[in-house]
Amino acid sequence: MGNNNRNDRFSPPAVGGISLLVAFAVLCLTIFALLSLTTVRADVRLADASADAVTEYYAADCQAQEILARLRNGEVPDSVTLVVTAETDGEPGSSQYTYACPISERQELQVNVTINPDGTYRVWEWKAVPSGEWEIDEELEIWDGEELPV
Repeated sequence: MGNNNRNDRFSPPAVGGISLLVAFAVLCLTIFALLSLTTVRADVRLADASADAVTEYYAADCQAQEILARLRNGEVPDSVTLVVTAETDGEPGSSQYTYACPISERQELQVNVTINPDGTYRVWEWKAVPSGEWEIDEELEIWDGEELPV
């Protein structure tokens, strides 16, 4: 009982391991926060691009509807092409028209419609199509296993 050793009475806490664990936890939380921020920014860009695409499409759709209304009233705008007109017993028959309304730099809304003399109509085609030229990229470099491409 009387033997009091100074090392037995006091042992310092193990600070090194706890400090490493806290530093690792802070580092992990920081990385997760940065990843979350990057994901949110990407989602915002995607949502903005999607909203712009929808707005552009419906603007082109509205323009195409206006042209269709003018065709039904007998007026043929300059941007509309007459494909064929059918005659029945010397009377004017139905006329088929095509036209396109730009959606964006790379897309347009193509319309193909038949207008009857009584004002009725039939839409044959109302679709968004690519408007630019498509080029094949044949410059794909494939490693043949011998030398790395420079």
